[in-house]
Amino acid sequence: MHFKRVLQTILIGGFLVLGTFGLFAQDYYLYVAAESDDQVHLIHFDGESQQGKITETIDVGTWPQENEGPHGLNISPDGEHWFVSIAHGMPYGSLWKYKTGTNEYVDEVELGLFPATMDISSSTGLLYVVNFNLHGDMEPSTVSVVEPETMMRLDDIETGIMPHGSRVTDDGTRQYHVSMMTDELIEIDTKTLEVSRRLKLGKDTDNSHQTMTASSHMNHSDHGKMVHNPVEKPTWADPHPTKPLVYVAGNGSDEILEVDTKKWEVTKRWDTGKAPYNLEISHDGKLLVATYKGEGATGVWDLKKGEELAKIPNSRKVSHGVTISPDNKFAFISVEGIGGEPGSVDIINLQTLKRVDVVETGKQAGGIIFWKMDS
Repeated sequence: MHFKRVLQTILIGGFLVLGTFGLFAQDYYLYVAAESDDQVHLIHFDGESQQGKITETIDVGTWPQENEGPHGLNISPDGEHWFVSIAHGMPYGSLWKYKTGTNEYVDEVELGLFPATMDISSSTGLLYVVNFNLHGDMEPSTVSVVEPETMMRLDDIETGIMPHGSRVTDDGTRQYHVSMMTDELIEIDTKTLEVSRRLKLGKDTDNSHQTMTASSHMNHSDHGKMVHNPVEKPTWADPHPTKPLVYVAGNGSDEILEVDTKKWEVTKRWDTGKAPYNLEISHDGKLLVATYKGEGATGVWDLKKGEELAKIPNSRKVSHGVTISPDNKFAFISVEGIGGEPGSVDIINLQTLKRVDVVETGKQAGGIIFWKMDS
């Protein structure tokens, strides 16, 4: 953590003392995608003035006359590159790679139908992106595995229907995502590149048969039998940074679910605002920040107490993504807007639990990812 030094005069024991004292002040940088404008914005937030602004707008996509839909974003572990999933294609979407700072295009690779969210394993170095298949048939989709240095697609792992919320554990050994239309949390072994376990999220579900092995895969007909009026309709999964827990956004059931990965069962259910969509756990593991897409608000939860500390109205309707600064002081929320409205990034101070600024963006602000902090 860096500090800006300021010259101050203070009174100590009746004497004036002139000196420099460290005051917290940071520059924060993040990327957000404007899906309906085919743009990605680089945003700078001044932690001292608590004001943000767009410093650069990057046009993405190939065809100016078509909306190609930049959706998910992520940053390489070394901070040198950023990646964006281009959701629409003919028919397949793609993954594009850019240089951070200069925002120069580097390379791209074709993926599946409507590629969405992604994460990179600290263990394997590979990138795992879910193919959400928003406009395709209701059939099992895939998680594409990409080697980000060469931008080679190494594998497509069959998963559930409409997968979303790709997040990897801090040790890089497990990738978690959800299957929206089969009410499942799915775990991938990042080294074997195979589904290791599936967990049905319904309240009255028997999960005794859900563990998968390398020689025991479900075929398409098996998946088809699992589709029956999804209730939870999960849209996001985020593993806890230090505990064997994964938190899931139940978009259809208006709840957050806590899953114990050792017991492989749902251990807690918290009622939330309408239609929680994305969520992120603070890096110290104390807070969970969730967007409530159905009511244009953001919830901040104390994980130890299981209590919602605040529900903060967003600047407009259709709340989308969330990313938290590494110092756990600020949450940045992407808000889509409705119709022809611009999107926005709402900035929430996690100490005061207040919204401190709003940065206007292009239409349908969605994917959002933190890049770096500078002094």
